[in-house]
Amino acid sequence: MAPSRTVSADSGNPLRTLVNLWPYMWPSDRPDLKRRVAFAFAFLLLSKGVLLLVPYFFKWATNALNGESGLPDAIPAVLVAPIMLVVAYNAIRIVQGAFNQLRDALFARVGQHAVRELAYKTFVHIHRLSLRFHLERRTGGLSRVIDRGVKGIETIVRFTILSTLPTLIEFALTAGVFAFSYGAKYLAIMVATVVIYIVFTVQASNWRIAIRRAMNTSDNDASTKTVDSLLNFETVKYFNNEEMEATRFDSSMAGYESAATRVATSLGWLNMGQTAIFGIGMAAMMVLSASAVQSGQQSIGDFVFINALLMQLAVPLNFIGSVYREIRQGLTDIEQMFDLLEVEPEVSDRADARPLDVTEGRIRFEDVHFNYDPTRGILKGISFEVPPGGTVAIVGPSGAGKSTISRLIFRFYDVGSGRVTIDGQDVRDITQESLRQVVGMVPQDTVLFNDTVGYNIAYGRPSASRAEVEQAAELAQVADFIRMLPDGFDTMVGERGLKLSGGEKQRVAIARTILKAPPILILDEATSALDTATEQEIQASLDYVSKGRTTLVIAHRLSTVINADEIIVLKEGSIAERGTHGELMQSDGLYAGMWRRQLEANKAESQLRKAREADGLEDATDERMTKVSS
Repeated sequence: MAPSRTVSADSGNPLRTLVNLWPYMWPSDRPDLKRRVAFAFAFLLLSKGVLLLVPYFFKWATNALNGESGLPDAIPAVLVAPIMLVVAYNAIRIVQGAFNQLRDALFARVGQHAVRELAYKTFVHIHRLSLRFHLERRTGGLSRVIDRGVKGIETIVRFTILSTLPTLIEFALTAGVFAFSYGAKYLAIMVATVVIYIVFTVQASNWRIAIRRAMNTSDNDASTKTVDSLLNFETVKYFNNEEMEATRFDSSMAGYESAATRVATSLGWLNMGQTAIFGIGMAAMMVLSASAVQSGQQSIGDFVFINALLMQLAVPLNFIGSVYREIRQGLTDIEQMFDLLEVEPEVSDRADARPLDVTEGRIRFEDVHFNYDPTRGILKGISFEVPPGGTVAIVGPSGAGKSTISRLIFRFYDVGSGRVTIDGQDVRDITQESLRQVVGMVPQDTVLFNDTVGYNIAYGRPSASRAEVEQAAELAQVADFIRMLPDGFDTMVGERGLKLSGGEKQRVAIARTILKAPPILILDEATSALDTATEQEIQASLDYVSKGRTTLVIAHRLSTVINADEIIVLKEGSIAERGTHGELMQSDGLYAGMWRRQLEANKAESQLRKAREADGLEDATDERMTKVSS
């Protein structure tokens, strides 16, 4: 949508930022918006031309009321009367205001288009960034950066075009009037006043930028703590740490309070200095004019004219101070978003990348080495193959590199050396979009969107019909449960799906994958977070969805992979053992030891569950006996 252009932040040069934003305000593919810009600029010039006439009519009306002449011959006789000059003075002010409003109305769509385009570009870019980037960023702070950045763009677009440019035009016209009508002395005072005013404003605003950054940092910190605390609401309750969370939040807000107070105080000093500078310059010019009136060189109307012209200039000049502050603050707000736009994706398609052509769905790892940190290797020469329609399981202790294998297949990261291929095609040579279209995932921690159950299932294939969504739910054995919900498939699941149990969320994830119907399937510890009974129920659905598909199972519970065609045991990033369940048990190695430990753990869990059930029955019996005795 947006032009292919790198937007860079230059907080010290607003003009450069305007140049970078210009393609969005003068879009090559939108002639209608270009016409709006042209008409808005025309009304801008008309507005400033008419505005310049306002003090002239004030001068002529004053002279006419004072019994003096000196009116231009171009003024019609009907307007020479003092009352008519007063009426004309106010009518011109109304016309000038109307031109301003027409300018703003015409440019509104242009400005909002620029905001939308840049917001869209940022949103798309963030989704292109690597998994590593998102794992290292905090969601609350990132969303806050985007929110303030979009508002900052709107501020820059609006204030630069609708305020700075009109003020520059008005300043040039006013300087021309003083130079032509009253001489170099008046022009010198006006220019000196404006230059000193602008220099003071720039220096003071630059001083305030550091304070603004501190306020933004505290705001980010408070926002992040809020999001983290709310996302982990249950954990906060489990550990009774509401007071600790409130203290952490209040600490961040205390920093924000201090910085915000300094921002408001510094604004007062800035406004005071601006008022003093312009007041001194205006006093000097009014003294010159008063002396000229006393000596007969100027009329009372001239004195009034100079005062009115300066007062007219004071309004946008005071506003340009605010404009500069807003633009600088806007640049401060969007500099982090611009930094996001400049971050290059860790994984990107090659220029000659082609779509993946799946004929069988065969996955191969060929001597793959990979590490997240150069000082610590994760995978060390991994080689294996998942045959078409076959199932290979990856097991091993935590930290052995199991989940890393699934991330390399999805190409969230690129291998350090070696190759990952699908049907002989290196995943680095194909487009990421075509790769992820053919690979389905059922993860351990299923996170659902805060939308309806139907929406979350349809996320596997958004173009699917309602009937197809319901069929996928049937196959995942979750349709009956959904129909029991208050609004059926239209029931909201809550933030991250918190209104559903772990097993229910897993079934929704399975239905979503069934709807996607990928030829390649990855089950990344899909049942490890569930209890044994729920695991057995879910396993039947997983067996169905993996039937006839090339399936890679990353498992923690070994009972879920005993039927795999091959089981690969990882240890410290290397393949320690491989074979079928029977073969590995016969070899009595690492896998057999893990199997025995899990059997013992399952036996202990079963005994504990039975004991709790027995205690529950005894407690219930005692309660009934107590009631009978009463």
